[in-house]
Amino acid sequence: MGLVSVPLGNGRDYAIHIGPGVMQSDPVWEKLDDGQVIVITNAKVKRLHIESLMKVLGDGIEVIEIGDGEKYKNLDSYGMVIDQLVSKKLKRNSTIVALGGGVVGDLAGFVAATYQRGIKYVQVPTTLLAQVDSSVGGKTAINHAGGKNLIGAFYQPEFVVADVTTLSTLPQREYISGMAEVVKYGVISDSEFFGWIEKNCELLIARDLEALSYAVTKSCLIKSDFVSKDERELDLRALLNFGHTFGHAIELLTDYEKYLHGEAVSIGMVMAAEFSLSLDLLNRSSVEKIRILLDRFGLPVQEATLDVKEMIEAMSMDKKALDKTLRFIVAERIGRASVCSLRDTLLLEQMLSRFLSSSYA
Repeated sequence: MGLVSVPLGNGRDYAIHIGPGVMQSDPVWEKLDDGQVIVITNAKVKRLHIESLMKVLGDGIEVIEIGDGEKYKNLDSYGMVIDQLVSKKLKRNSTIVALGGGVVGDLAGFVAATYQRGIKYVQVPTTLLAQVDSSVGGKTAINHAGGKNLIGAFYQPEFVVADVTTLSTLPQREYISGMAEVVKYGVISDSEFFGWIEKNCELLIARDLEALSYAVTKSCLIKSDFVSKDERELDLRALLNFGHTFGHAIELLTDYEKYLHGEAVSIGMVMAAEFSLSLDLLNRSSVEKIRILLDRFGLPVQEATLDVKEMIEAMSMDKKALDKTLRFIVAERIGRASVCSLRDTLLLEQMLSRFLSSSYA
């Protein structure tokens, strides 16, 4: 079992427990209070994993189900969960357990942040994307028609339980979607990790538990470092959004139906790499290394159906945009990223025109 600490100070540090079978490890759950436990999940995850959770938490825990998919990460689902908590007379010493992927974790975390001004919650991510990214760092949110994650709060979990054996139940497409975030960590922070991913791509695709445990642990170590230095994304933590400004716009313009989040981020990372090249920051060889690695995982690396102006308008709604300035995370080399603020969108428009054309290669 691996253990990664998220050091926030002021007694708010918490642990990420990583490895095969950690969900059923009694010591992992020792920090849980004696109050009522409510599990928020969806029907599919409940069917697959609730029995494992009950072995350590007891069969008396209550479960609230939400819909499966990004379209359910909204105010309606939030209101439904709050209504159920009120009807169950949930007290402030209760704990919410978010059992599922990023949608469950984001919504359950936001519920925990706002119910009775905040109650404790635990993240139990069951998708690769959630284990390496969304379950760590305290970003909680729901979507709005105007954009992704526009309503939310920074609210840290008590601890995170990343059991890599749960990943064996994922459909291949959903599993591979999470690899986009793993690759991202290598691009923005650690060239040696990027090289390790290149060498171990086949093992990761095959869901080798040893390789997976290392990839999740390394990803969480990198994210923990960013979060501990910049919890509320005022500066350094923004680098974790490499590819996300483009990716969120793609999701919005395709109604969250054409791509999974990691797939949109994969295309977004190639766009971000191309934009970095346009700014003379990244060389063509590095752009191709990023694109080829994502392609080896079977992730999409091209989008040819969207309009340039619509993309820019959608990106202007991104939370990283300030006033009339678009902010992008760009790569200076594999292993190093920085923030780029942009008022003049000419270079961006030119890059998008090339990328979104069917002749782009």
